[in-house]
Amino acid sequence: MAFCVLTVVIFSLCLGGLPQVRADGLSYVAAVYEHKVILNPHPRVPQERKAALAHMKQNLDVFEEQTALAAKQGAQIIVFPEDGIHGFNFSRSSIAAYLETVPDPGLVTWSPCADPYRFNNTEVLQRLSCMAQKNHIFLVANLPDCQVCNRSADTHCPPDGQYQFNTDVVFSDNGTIVARYHKQNLYFEAAFDTPPNVEYVTFSTPFAGRFGVFTCFDILFREPVVTLIEDMGIRQLVYPTAWMNQLPLLDAVQFQRSFSYSAGVTLLAANVRAAALGMTGSGIYTPWDALHHHDMVGEFGKLLVKRIPVLDPSLIGDGVGKDGILIPYSGHPKDNRPETDKDKAWADAALFPRIGGGYCLKEECSVEPTFFNSVMMYDNFTLLPLQGEAGNLTVCDGSLCCHMLFQRTAPQKEELYALGAFNGLHVVHGTYYLEICTLVRCTGLEKESCGGETEHAQTLVDFHLVGTFSTKHVYAGILGSGMTLDLPDHSGWENSSRFYMSKTGMTNGLVTAMLYGRNYEKDST
Repeated sequence: MAFCVLTVVIFSLCLGGLPQVRADGLSYVAAVYEHKVILNPHPRVPQERKAALAHMKQNLDVFEEQTALAAKQGAQIIVFPEDGIHGFNFSRSSIAAYLETVPDPGLVTWSPCADPYRFNNTEVLQRLSCMAQKNHIFLVANLPDCQVCNRSADTHCPPDGQYQFNTDVVFSDNGTIVARYHKQNLYFEAAFDTPPNVEYVTFSTPFAGRFGVFTCFDILFREPVVTLIEDMGIRQLVYPTAWMNQLPLLDAVQFQRSFSYSAGVTLLAANVRAAALGMTGSGIYTPWDALHHHDMVGEFGKLLVKRIPVLDPSLIGDGVGKDGILIPYSGHPKDNRPETDKDKAWADAALFPRIGGGYCLKEECSVEPTFFNSVMMYDNFTLLPLQGEAGNLTVCDGSLCCHMLFQRTAPQKEELYALGAFNGLHVVHGTYYLEICTLVRCTGLEKESCGGETEHAQTLVDFHLVGTFSTKHVYAGILGSGMTLDLPDHSGWENSSRFYMSKTGMTNGLVTAMLYGRNYEKDST
């Protein structure tokens, strides 16, 4: 059973169909909705189109309600999560009744709401289009999409003669489809195919200029995201996701915040809400601030609405942002205040004398460093425990050395912290090369507990963390107790291979401080 037959009633080329960009101001109102998805209880069982539509209607009813609420708060764009309409865990055959064919907006100008009978089996597209049109809002949604292919002309064409894609669709505020993106980096998605070619998808808005589009697992890979940012100059990104959280390094809001800050971009991230699967974490992020939501207990969706600055270089100048130059992966000073003596002390951390395998705050070290190994995020990290209230440590893994100067408070309850390094190919649930320097709060007082998952900490830590990275793509992040997000006071390159960040004066206990390096060029090694 398949619903991939696309019948053309009227066909037209897209000659200037996208809205023209005009600079009415330097800010706009964005919304994201974290949706508690209503799931098909038997996703592996094929069903008829009528049953699939009845299922999707339950989620679309919520989307319609939240779109109206966002519009009432002045939102000009809203992003809904990956898998938010249909759910997940389908097989290639069982998702058939959910499929709709999304035409290429570069070839076809079409508002499903205004012209509902142009293509067959497009009820979901029609509903979304009407939400956008009725509320005069740009709308980003995710749905399963099928595209007929010819196996004799396309060697990548699947045996059944159709591609099935995990697809983001963008509607303009008049309901017209203005962008379609097929997810490049799938994560255990048996129902879908990888596109034969990487797609670099953007769309233009009258209120903020250009946005780029990508989905969930894409955030960990070069294509298409880094190309959008570095080569195409995109500084505003919409991001539907269905992210399963994993501390201490890859919780959704933790990495979303790090990505936005380090890449120097706005990220509109909408996650699904599924507590049993550890799925929550959405936000509206700029390089300077964020509005985010993380809830592992509640059973409700969450609408976030925030006014944020426009970052499109064509409207504000090339690379210019709120606090000056925003060059991706360069690090950004949080403010322009003169450097204080305390700031300089942290910046001079690398000048402290090296003693044995580590560093000490004083010239003499009475305790030899005790390195150990522990598995963190399925990778074997080399770690060094923090000892005392202040110190200066170094831990290395191959060519990557991580240096840290720290000063901490003594909490009421003793907590173990360790500085860790990993330099190698991650091969579990995806293959990608990592260079990581991280300070983590261990879940217990045993070294084996370092790398475990915890959301809470009491110890306040001031630190200056430096890594000798061979990649410029380093994501800096600070996670505080209770899933609070912090930004570095300062970060950047000390030279071509040493990236640092520093932080003082945290008000919440430190859970994780990380410099998460992605060496994309080594992914295939």
